[in-house]
Amino acid sequence: MTALARRWFAIPLWQRVLAGLVLGVALGLFWPAAAPWIAFVGELFVRLIRMLVVPIVFVSIASGVTALADPRRLGSVGGRTVLLFAFTTACAVSVGMALGLLVGPGTGAALGKAVPHALGEAKSLHDQLIGIVPVNIVQSLAEGDMLAIIFFAMLFGFGVILAGEEGRPMAAMLQSASRVLFHLVRIVMEITPFGVLALIAKAVADNGVAVFTNIGWLALCVLLGVVAQMLIVHLPLIKLVARLSVRRFFRAAIDPLLVAFSTASSAATLPVALRIALEELRIEPAVASTVLPIGASIGKDGTAMYVGLLSIFSLQALGVHPDPTMLAIMLLTGSLAAFGTAPIPSASLFMLAAVLSAVGVSPEQTALVVGFVLPFDRLLDMTRTVASASANLTVTAVVARQERAIEA
Repeated sequence: MTALARRWFAIPLWQRVLAGLVLGVALGLFWPAAAPWIAFVGELFVRLIRMLVVPIVFVSIASGVTALADPRRLGSVGGRTVLLFAFTTACAVSVGMALGLLVGPGTGAALGKAVPHALGEAKSLHDQLIGIVPVNIVQSLAEGDMLAIIFFAMLFGFGVILAGEEGRPMAAMLQSASRVLFHLVRIVMEITPFGVLALIAKAVADNGVAVFTNIGWLALCVLLGVVAQMLIVHLPLIKLVARLSVRRFFRAAIDPLLVAFSTASSAATLPVALRIALEELRIEPAVASTVLPIGASIGKDGTAMYVGLLSIFSLQALGVHPDPTMLAIMLLTGSLAAFGTAPIPSASLFMLAAVLSAVGVSPEQTALVVGFVLPFDRLLDMTRTVASASANLTVTAVVARQERAIEA
């Protein structure tokens, strides 16, 4: 590797993406005629994203189910934990969707070559529900039928668990495949600065700097969504169910919340959250050491809120007005997708395809939304991870109270 390449890879990825963003804006403003010449780089980047969506959705959800159902991690405590996280996740998707509908951050957004998207004749709720069960899973995988893929992935994961000892090699293979996909995503992410440069240059050349107005509204909605999730969902659980002082809880939680914001990683907050749970909240080690690791895997309130918000943002940008049936399908699919989101960079953007596909948006249009939002995702990721860290500690406190494993 040359010295120049070593210096390039030594720069944090988000800084390289930011540099690509700035160069793309400059190119689109001052040399718009050059944008079409590099547009193919953006198209290749979009195709790479589309290539990874189906395997990420299937493998991450199937491996997540097999990991969560480890008998050593479940039982009374694990069952309560999973149900509580399912509740907070569904609430978070609802908060994100509600904010998107109220604020309208995607209205008028310029997605490069994207045009108002006709979904055709909507399926009835009966057909949507029946379609969750695939007749041919290979065909569903090939066509990117996300509801069917999610259903089969969950069923496959449960089948691996029920196979017991004979299913362990498959569980290990799913975990291994998850790690392989993690590295594939890392490779694609290394191309991000160049893809972002090409996509932003084209967008700015076509629409000017007004393209950033919608990102500003989206960022504001993410911030409002995190605050709303903590105030509307977490705070009542802390006060009414865990029966803890809200002031005491959040004074203790400040350290893991700051770590979550600075690292944009739920897993990175685990050691700090465990110390806080044991020393500050006085939760018994048996409960804290069970709930918090599960929460690091599935406690994705921030991601769930973002998936719900970004789904509405995408439909608005594509000129689609969702009806109640579409909203119900998006809520269900968004909750399942967020619950199974893999701990990989920008995984929520890949999971967005699962939600939009369920209401008829094509993979090409979804990939354009991903390319549009990705340059700004690091800052948005930092913000929304705070809600996930808060959810983890909140659910831990609630389970501890229900199990009589917390002092005072």
